[in-house]
Amino acid sequence: MSFFNRLFGNQEETEVPQPTLKFGRYTDSYKTKVQYDAWDTALDEFENENYLECYRAFFRYLRDERADNVHFTEENGQIEFEVFQGSKRVTGYANEKHFKAEAKVAHANDLNIGFMRRMVEGNFDLKYSRYALNEENDILILFDTYTLDGSPYKLYYALKELATNADKQDDLLLDEFEMLRPVEIGHLKDLQTAQKEVKYNFTVSEIKEVLDEIENGRLNPNQYAGAMGYMLLSLSYKLDFLTKPEGFMMETLERINRLYFANDGNGMAKKNATLQKEFQKLIERPKEEFFKEMYEVPATFGITSPVNHDKVASIIEGELGNMDWYIDHKHFKVALAIPEYIAGHCLFQYAVPKPDRQFFKLFFQVVESEYFQNLGFTLNYYNSKTEKFDPKGIKKAIKDIVEQNKENYPDLDPDVSKLKFDSICEFAKSFMIMLKETEMIKKEH
Repeated sequence: MSFFNRLFGNQEETEVPQPTLKFGRYTDSYKTKVQYDAWDTALDEFENENYLECYRAFFRYLRDERADNVHFTEENGQIEFEVFQGSKRVTGYANEKHFKAEAKVAHANDLNIGFMRRMVEGNFDLKYSRYALNEENDILILFDTYTLDGSPYKLYYALKELATNADKQDDLLLDEFEMLRPVEIGHLKDLQTAQKEVKYNFTVSEIKEVLDEIENGRLNPNQYAGAMGYMLLSLSYKLDFLTKPEGFMMETLERINRLYFANDGNGMAKKNATLQKEFQKLIERPKEEFFKEMYEVPATFGITSPVNHDKVASIIEGELGNMDWYIDHKHFKVALAIPEYIAGHCLFQYAVPKPDRQFFKLFFQVVESEYFQNLGFTLNYYNSKTEKFDPKGIKKAIKDIVEQNKENYPDLDPDVSKLKFDSICEFAKSFMIMLKETEMIKKEH
């Protein structure tokens, strides 16, 4: 550091490394050119009946170097592979004649009609794979095919079905059936106890705050069922993105989404009451049960559908105007729930373009700044106690996102002059307007 920098301070402060925690659902939509080229190679080699070369390219397509999610080796004309999806490890082999994959879901100390019936019923929902028991009483999901019928398209969707179902079912089965125990969990990266405490406390406090607002707030829950719906769905999506739950909690949040949007003839107020009960069940769970489901793992397949920025812009356009009445009448918690709903809904339902995902994360880093600080992040974009913003820090973060994506989105240039820092609601609204009006066209390679 130079003398003048030591004396007057560096204009560009040295950035402090931030925690490497993951947020939100994994998506496999952000693949590199190398991966897309590998996919094209796999298709060509399959058409030419060069099956081993096809499978080599296929696994290169699946492999995310940052996640270290796919490994494969070759010996004596056979490829052996392992593919990670959350808490599950998919293993198998491929040769000139066959392709086979399996994932162990759980081990059964005793055979119980309850989980065995669940497996039989589950087979009706699977298109490519099937549940089975091996000789050691391990519950498996299996897939196999002849190479003649094993195109890269079929393999992708079959492995995705196998892997995502195995990852989802293990925690649910273990939570319900005491005679089952986990298997092959050595790759799970346990979170620090302090981080688990932060996530747990945030989950409980956020749920209690929303339930209290619904029950004791100034708005009648029956008369303003739409407002209550915004708060409940915003809560669900926010918890899904920020705490990245597994097992029981993840299934509860997904069920909340299904219940709310189900075409079952129930009115909005009745649906809200059902959602409140689901959240109440969550906070009544022992802390230890939450802690068991807090870990980080690599993944290979996303479960959300890709969309372009126009979809994100249309969602913002359709929902954001609903803030105005609540702001005018000083119902600020409901007002803030609307942009939080927009961000959370997009992240929960879709694989949005990478810049959109980064902007939405930044949005939550501002409106939930205290939560991020409790997790160990040093960037304080907003102080909820003093209601003071860090406009310079927020604009720099936006600039950093632009720089990180300039190769694929060369025209990305959000108009930061639209941002307002008068209040958290005004900021949230202006941020969404800025994002809606940002051009986000991906460059074709």
